[in-house]
Parts: sequence; structure tokens; C-alpha cells
Amino acid sequence: MQNTKKSQNLLFLTQIALLTAIEIVLAYTPLGYLKVGPLSLSFLTIPVAIGACVLGPSAGAILGGVFGITSFINAITGQSAMTGAMFQINPFTCFITCVIARILMGYLTGLIFRWITKIDKTKIIRYITASVAAPLLNTILFMGCTVIFFYHCDYVQGLANTLGATNPFMFVILLVGVQGLVEVGVCGVVSTMVSKAVDTFLQKKK
Repeated sequence: MQNTKKSQNLLFLTQIALLTAIEIVLAYTPLGYLKVGPLSLSFLTIPVAIGACVLGPSAGAILGGVFGITSFINAITGQSAMTGAMFQINPFTCFITCVIARILMGYLTGLIFRWITKIDKTKIIRYITASVAAPLLNTILFMGCTVIFFYHCDYVQGLANTLGATNPFMFVILLVGVQGLVEVGVCGVVSTMVSKAVDTFLQKKK
């Protein structure tokens, strides 16, 4: 029994390490980001969603944290114009926006997968729902923190004026509307296919 537990823990750590490596590769190569104005269209929610579906909420939180740390590093180094401006204004709330929001995103994605599993008789809806939830939650939580902590700063107000946004809600819609839909589409499809395939393979190995 103890050997079985050790084997399960080792398998979990190995899978987390593999997904973390993929996350880092995506973060620091052109594969993970597509620059669109002040924001970056991100595909880094894909490993997070896969981990949350296959390994559970804790894995989703860990991988979300990895995503968030790479984003915070980009803020520190100025690789991202928007988060770089946030870091200059307030490093602490920038950390919340970049890292804590992504940890919560991964954890909630795992919880959503578990909740849907209880009622999903087709065994596919749970993967689709969680895979779509990850990029949606990422956008909602990141932009929510941006509005709460930084909406009245000069940088964000400059963006709002350029976009013609007269309130925070309009600002979010105009800034990430099309981009958000693309992220949901791409990440949702890829995460669903990979999560289902990996989970099916692991179930057969048990």
C-alpha cells in the first residue's frame, strides 16, 4: 500500500514537472504568446487546463502559479508593456494580478472539471467546459485585477482614451474582446483534445 502511494506521488510529480516544462517553453518562445498591441494573446492556459483536468485542482493551481511567475518576470523585465507599467506603479498589486489571479484560475478550472464530472454522462462535456473555463477565467481574473488596482493610473487611462472606453466594463470589452474569443477557441480545442487523450491513456494504465 505504501509503495503504491509512493508510485502515485512520483507519477504526479513527474506529470507536473512535464507540464511545467511545457509551460516554461511556451512562456519563453514564440509558441506561447502572440503580441497584440499592449497585451499578449496567451496560449499558456493550455498546460494549466490539461493539468487541472487530468491531475486535479492542486495541479491546476501549481501550473497556474508557473504561468503567473513567468508573467511577473515579464513585468519586471519590461517584456510586457502593460504589466511592466503595473510593476512600476505597484509591484505588490502587480504580483497579485500576474500570479495570484493565475493560481486561482488553475484551481477553479480543476474544481469546475470535478463539478461537471458529477453530471456529465457523455464524459466529454467536462473536458470542453474546463478547457474553455481556463482562458475565460484567466481573462476575467487578470482584467478584473487590472481594473480594481490600476484603472485610474495614467497608463490604463491612456489606453482607455485611445480605445474610446468611458467606463471599466467597456474598457475590458474593447481591449480583450476579439483576443479573448481567439484564446478561448484555440485553448479550448487544444486543451480538450489533449486532456481527453491523456486522461484516457492514464485510466487504461491503471
